[in-house]
Amino acid sequence: MRFVDEYRDPAAARQCVTEIEHLAGKLAADRGAHLKFMEVCGGHTHTIYKHGIENVLPPTVELVHGPGCPVCVIPMGRVDDAIAVAKTPGTIFTSFGDMMRVPGASENLLEAKAHGADVRMVYSPLDALRVAMNNPDREVVFFAVGFETTAPSTAVTLLKAKEKNVKNFSVFCNHVTIVPPLKAILDSPDLRLDGFLGPGHVSTVIGNKPYRFVPGVYGKPLVTAGFEPLDILQAIVMLCQQLRDGRCEVENQYTRAVPEDGNAKALQVIREVFELRPHFEWRGLGFISQSALKLREAFADFDAELKFEVPNVRVADPKACQCGEVLKGVIKPWECKVFGTACTPETPIGTCMVSSEGACAAYYNYGRFTRKATIPVAAG
Repeated sequence: MRFVDEYRDPAAARQCVTEIEHLAGKLAADRGAHLKFMEVCGGHTHTIYKHGIENVLPPTVELVHGPGCPVCVIPMGRVDDAIAVAKTPGTIFTSFGDMMRVPGASENLLEAKAHGADVRMVYSPLDALRVAMNNPDREVVFFAVGFETTAPSTAVTLLKAKEKNVKNFSVFCNHVTIVPPLKAILDSPDLRLDGFLGPGHVSTVIGNKPYRFVPGVYGKPLVTAGFEPLDILQAIVMLCQQLRDGRCEVENQYTRAVPEDGNAKALQVIREVFELRPHFEWRGLGFISQSALKLREAFADFDAELKFEVPNVRVADPKACQCGEVLKGVIKPWECKVFGTACTPETPIGTCMVSSEGACAAYYNYGRFTRKATIPVAAG
């Protein structure tokens, strides 16, 4: 396949759906329950609901969302820390656009900007470094967020900042890693899963080997998937085939982008600049050991957490918000009491409604407000 239309071919999609119906129907009958697969990545969630994939799947297959949205998993206390840094006199605080609308305890970064803080949207950490070089009399901070997908760009920027001896640039690091939350999900007693659609973007960096613990320790198959409709459907077929054959392994559907061993150069710069934190708080999952990155001692001069005073106070999510349960796949977005009413993309209460990869935003944007709209009805 060379063109995007080929990944959305209706005839190929119907063929995949027919195979899923056949495989999942027999498996569900043998097991006495429908199959439940988790799509780890928020990008997969948006593909599923944008293209109506859940409406063509048989009732024997259910897809649930995972913690693969990097904006969604940042806890409220870390947002408050970022706002405190942004409000420091003489500081320019730079951030990707979606993080600027994530609520803190009392305000978000955009509201802090409206109240006088110098908060600027950037498209990359290199943009933030350029702001620092153009404003040598100001402290410039970059709000680094994301899984291993975006960590290399932050690492390269820090290497350039060190090379150019840019003294007024620092990073507020919130990079997280994908394997620990997967383990936390698998250890959760309140969620039954039959397999995983592995994240595509992260896997372009780390490869497929880090996921081998999923079948090896927990006995669940995992198929790394791309982001087009046929990618998702083919990955579900591959999961069903593994279950039919009694196999349990890591397979790669996204071979056009994901190398088995990952991107060696990207992994090398991550190791050079970052090290694992002892623990880090995740929204909905609590504290997970060695699940996030921090700057190595050699880059301490660029660490905003050392350069600035931050509150570092844990803040509970609003009681009405159930982002944590959505991120763990325990509930669907429409089951949250404030979904689509008090919580909308214009007035978000939780992070899942803010991010372009958030499950709640996907449901809202594509009109999935009720169970009737999300669960296909069996014929007859």
